[in-house]
Amino acid sequence: MTQGIRTDTYATDLHGMRGWRDTATRYALLPLRIYLGVTFMYAGLNKITDSAFLKSGGAGSIGDTMRAARGSAALPALIDLALKNPVGFGFAIALGELAVGIGTLLGLFGRLAALGGALISLSLWLTVSWASTPYYYGNDLAYLMAWLPLVLAGAPYLSLDAVLRSRRRARAGGYR
Repeated sequence: MTQGIRTDTYATDLHGMRGWRDTATRYALLPLRIYLGVTFMYAGLNKITDSAFLKSGGAGSIGDTMRAARGSAALPALIDLALKNPVGFGFAIALGELAVGIGTLLGLFGRLAALGGALISLSLWLTVSWASTPYYYGNDLAYLMAWLPLVLAGAPYLSLDAVLRSRRRARAGGYR
């Protein structure tokens, strides 16, 4: 009688490990999605509820913040454009951050929400935090880079996008 190598235990362990890795890979972007969604929602709500921020002048106002950043911005024309109506621009940024945060957290139009977050971060990097030295002290560039994986991947799991996609497939297949 020959002795064989027992492969069932090894195969089970290997399959179990592979299953864990597949699950970890599937949900790898979820912590990033939650962090960015909560952060942008908080930033938007903070701006909307801050009485000093939504003013054209004064300590802590959007107007004074933009005027202070203008001289060191990579694209001062963006600031000039916003300074035509700083309060309106402040509301637009706040509502944009709020929409991006909600969309990202819920996974609703995930790629579009992430693109919005990336564009907000890009505009802030090119204006407000451009003069940060060394460059990695300015957090807007890091936020821009953090948004890019979500722009590419969207919100395929634990999201309203996944629910909507599943419903579309069911309808296309004739299922109700």
